[in-house]
Amino acid sequence: MTIQEMKEAVCSWAKQSYAEKLFAGTSGNLSMYDQERGVMVITPTSVAYELIAPEDMVVMKLDGQVLEGSYRPSSEWRMHGAVYAAKPEVGALIHTHSPYATAFAVTHKNIPTILIEMVPFLGGDVPLARFAMPGTAAVGEEAVKVLKERTGCLLANHGVLTVGKDLAQAHLRAVYVEDAAKICALAMGVGEIHTMSDEQIAAMKG
Repeated sequence: MTIQEMKEAVCSWAKQSYAEKLFAGTSGNLSMYDQERGVMVITPTSVAYELIAPEDMVVMKLDGQVLEGSYRPSSEWRMHGAVYAAKPEVGALIHTHSPYATAFAVTHKNIPTILIEMVPFLGGDVPLARFAMPGTAAVGEEAVKVLKERTGCLLANHGVLTVGKDLAQAHLRAVYVEDAAKICALAMGVGEIHTMSDEQIAAMKG
């Protein structure tokens, strides 16, 4: 994929995520990373998603060196960089503030494995990463600690982070995190929830 194609993909998925209310205002961010070239394309900071265009995306190195872009990169670029540096299999990352999942993040509760879809798409439950100051690499480092055998996590008092080989996969996982959180929250209002057993989860993983 060319740099221009990466810009177009990041812009397109950012607009879609905003339309789906995974983002609010200018919150949330997403990126792609080309391991071979060592180049990340990330959304700019504080630019309305309705107005962004592919040329507004920021092309940069993981150390912060900006190669292309008239805007500053997302304030969470260090978080993205920390994840890519630690997990070479990851090619895309989405950080959302989707409301139901973020409600679990601010109550410091993981989203338990309540749906069968959570096993193949997320690896099981959605764990909680410890709090780290926004804008620091520590946010990504704490996420990496809980992303073992998982493809998404909650960021304490912050939001959600999902990863994938590409943005289509990372986005789908962000959608499943929010869907699981919504169903879990609604179910807890109805009565006691029943999570999947370890045996059921293991059987689904084969």
